[in-house]
This record gives sequence, C-alpha cells and structure tokens, in this order.
Amino acid sequence: MQSLGKDNHSSVSEFILLGFSSEPQVRMVLFTFFLLLYLMTLLGNGLIVTLIYLDTHLHTPMYFFLSVLSLVDMSYVTTTVPQMLVNLVYLRRTISWGACAAQMFIFLVLGIAECVLYAIMAYDRYMAICFPLHYSLLMSRPICIKMVTVCWSISIAGALIYTVFTMRLPYCGPYKINHFFCEVPAVLKLACADTSLNNWLDFILGFILLLVPLSFILASYVRIFASILKIHSSQGRLKSFSTCASHITVVTMFYGPAMTMYMRPGSWYDPERDKKLALFYNVVSAFLNPIIYSLWNKDVKRAFLKVLGNRGTAQ
Repeated sequence: MQSLGKDNHSSVSEFILLGFSSEPQVRMVLFTFFLLLYLMTLLGNGLIVTLIYLDTHLHTPMYFFLSVLSLVDMSYVTTTVPQMLVNLVYLRRTISWGACAAQMFIFLVLGIAECVLYAIMAYDRYMAICFPLHYSLLMSRPICIKMVTVCWSISIAGALIYTVFTMRLPYCGPYKINHFFCEVPAVLKLACADTSLNNWLDFILGFILLLVPLSFILASYVRIFASILKIHSSQGRLKSFSTCASHITVVTMFYGPAMTMYMRPGSWYDPERDKKLALFYNVVSAFLNPIIYSLWNKDVKRAFLKVLGNRGTAQ
C-alpha cells in the first residue's frame, strides 16, 4: 500500500474492510447465514417482480411502485452483501479506492431512492383512498413513470454530493474501515482533516432526503386515516387499513435505523452499533419487504396461487 501525504488523498490505493469477527468458526457461520439471507432476498423480491409482470390484475400504480421497490432492494443488497461474503471467506479484506467510491455512490443512490419511493407509495395510497373516483386519472401510467424518474434524479444528485464530499478528503493510515462496506460515517473516521463541514452536510442532506419524505408519508397517512374513519362499513375500513399496514411496517423498519445513522452527531459514532444498523436497513429490510407485502396482500397471494395453478395444469 502506498504512503499517504496529508494533503494528497489520491495516493490512497486501497482500504481494508474490517467487517465482522476474525474467528474462523464465527466467520463461517456468518457466511452461511448471510448467503442464505441474500439468496432468499433475491428470490422473494424477484418473485414479487415476476408476479406483478405476469398478472394483469397487478398492473396498477401501487404494484408498479412495489415492483420498482423490489428491484431497488435486490440491487441494494447486491451492492454490499457479495463483498461482505468474500471478506468473510478471505483474510485479505481489501477494497480499492475506486471500488470504495463506486460502492458508496451506488449504495447511496439506492438508499435515497428507497426513501423517496416510500413517500411516492404513501402518496399513491392517499390518492387511492381519498380520491377513488379520480384515482386512475391522477395516477396514470405517464404520471407514475415521471414520479419514478424524479425519484432517480433526486437519488443520483444526493448520492453524488455525499460521495464527492466524502472521497475528496485526505485519508491517513492504517486505512482500516470498521465496517463491512464503504459507508459514509465509517469512511469519514479515517480522514486526517476537519470533517465538520461533512458532518453539517450529512445532517442537512439527511434532513432533506430522510425527514422531508418521512414528513410527507406521515401527512399522507393522517389524511388517509381521517378518510378511513369516515367509512361506514367496518369491512371497508378493515380493507383500507390492511392496504396501508404493510407500507407503514416497512417504512418504520427502514427509516428508524437510517435516521439514526445519518442524522446523529459525529461524536455519537459507534462502529459496532453502526454495522448492526446498516445490516438492518440494508439486508434485513430488503429480506422482509416481500414477506410483509405478500403475507398482508391478498392480490399478491392470489397471483402466486394462479401462477402455481397454471404451472400445475401445464404439467
């Protein structure tokens, strides 16, 4: 590894990802567990995307956004988990400066996209429940595509700012990142320069990209619940609540750890806690999303049984 001058960060050739335990037995247990979790995450989200594509009854705005979310989740875990699995098997747990910057950028793009998508999905439920007669007009296919395009534009812009301001800093040895991937707070701890500007930037971006969408989600659900309570039929109220329950659950699982990670003071940094939080909102959340949506969603279960029935008939 090349030496590093304090004012020349370009001489950093690679970082070392410390990851998890160095005990061989523990590493193999973790490798098996995370490999199975990763494969089940790909299978679950891939199944959601396939069902939505195959079943015409699911060709609605809600399921269009759900399919985009599943694709984001599959990409999200693929950005971090394969690297983590390799590092659990091989002792040389290095990542080049360029690969670290690319991983950070892609991870942030997908993470921000997930934040904005949750807000879009809440808006979709608000339109469906509060304006049912105008829903097909207000949430037409072109409008949904424009919403997703705006989502990706915000994600790329936000991720670019985070990554540029983080990787432009000079970094000092021993270049050991106490994390299983190149996440902003962990990388910043290696900087041999004042990071107060980065801390303020992280807080401001966190406010814009986390709190603003979350506030939008909360406002949408306040209006939704007010409308649901006006429904006279108890069966109608239950059906409306059930369509929102899965979304509220996944939003809570994602936003809680993400806000703790990106909106806390730099002095509160705790590498072991941060690794657990990152696992939760990156890996566990992506694994649970298809389970929650399929368990609480009759349309998805009906589509799954329909596909199984067609396959059984074909055989």
